[in-house]
Amino acid sequence: MKIIDVRGALIGRNPVIRVLTDEGVDGFGQAEWSVPQVISVVPMFRDLLIGLDPTDIEHCMLAIRRSGGFKPWGAVVSAIDLALHDLVGRYYGVPVHKLLGGKVRDRVRVYNGGVRPGPEGVGREHYPSRGTTPEDYASRMRHMKAAAEGFTIIKEGVGFHDYSVQTTRGLAFNDGRVGDTHPNRGPLTPRGLRHIVDCVRAMKSELGDEIGLALDMGPGWTVSDAIRVMREIEPLGIMWGEDLLSGNFVPWVHVAEYKELTRSTSTPTHTGEQIYLRHNFRELIGQQAVRVIGPEMLDVGGMAELKWVAELADLYGIGVAPHGVHDGLLGLAALVQVCATLPDNFIAFEYPVAEDPWWYDIVTGLPSRIVVDGFIQVPDAPGLGVRFDVEATRRYLRPEDRDFFDWPGSASAPR
Repeated sequence: MKIIDVRGALIGRNPVIRVLTDEGVDGFGQAEWSVPQVISVVPMFRDLLIGLDPTDIEHCMLAIRRSGGFKPWGAVVSAIDLALHDLVGRYYGVPVHKLLGGKVRDRVRVYNGGVRPGPEGVGREHYPSRGTTPEDYASRMRHMKAAAEGFTIIKEGVGFHDYSVQTTRGLAFNDGRVGDTHPNRGPLTPRGLRHIVDCVRAMKSELGDEIGLALDMGPGWTVSDAIRVMREIEPLGIMWGEDLLSGNFVPWVHVAEYKELTRSTSTPTHTGEQIYLRHNFRELIGQQAVRVIGPEMLDVGGMAELKWVAELADLYGIGVAPHGVHDGLLGLAALVQVCATLPDNFIAFEYPVAEDPWWYDIVTGLPSRIVVDGFIQVPDAPGLGVRFDVEATRRYLRPEDRDFFDWPGSASAPR
């Protein structure tokens, strides 16, 4: 069996990859919906893969892995990894977790991710949260506790990961700046430090000991401010403080600074969603610079790469809570498969939802209730366990992508 084409299409906001073979078997993957621009580089990777045997997944990945980079440029490499695993699983009639060594758990824990609280209930449209008083935070936790998914861990943004820099006067000495590029924003004023701690206390008071609270906090903190706040919240038993110093869309890690922070507090530190490949986790993990890592499957290089990173972290006593809020429904299916195979350092992954609600109408294989009591059951259907309803999906394709689901005339009918 040989690869005859690699195609990319935007389906709604989601960049989707399809790998086709000369035996009529195909596989699908996707990049995060937040990086649609990466679809333009698919032809470069296609040329590297044509003629290779897709059942030799690692051979294929060796051909393309060095052509990726820190977020977002590892996205297509990661999406191709998903598509290859989906294809090979379908070819052999086995779920992807069998290709990754087999599952060690029948269900995987998730935290809220794309399910966010608002004044009228819980929904993706309420992210990022606008209200930034302690009372606002407590109210959101009440909404989240009532969510149908029954999450046992809830993550919420505080500090530089919400709108506090705009809404809270005197939070920081610098002018408040926001944006996906995450410029430096510290140092905080004493008032700002106090405000953030009060917000965290309000949330934990509402959640009690029954539900874990994780904090998305930056980036943009100075090391000294981060140490002060993480020490202040130690008695609250927070699950982790995420990306205080570096994070999303930043092509550096700040290993020495994270190590200083981690050694200065018992509140677990967390980072890693922007990092591409296990090689770039080596120093962060080897120096035990954080207590929890959060690789993004669709940036790190795919499912196999995520598993390698998690296994390395396990050797150093570091937990893993994979990022995933922008991963869409194909990413959700893949996260369930790979996280079912991870070592006992796995905590939970960030639950993605469909950014375009009609995606639930075009993807088959998902249960009617995806999350039950904070967990997702691991399916045993072949490949990723989900497929496109092709005819239903065609109506959402752009004109330039109208041949995405077609087969070349020389290929046999798809399985």
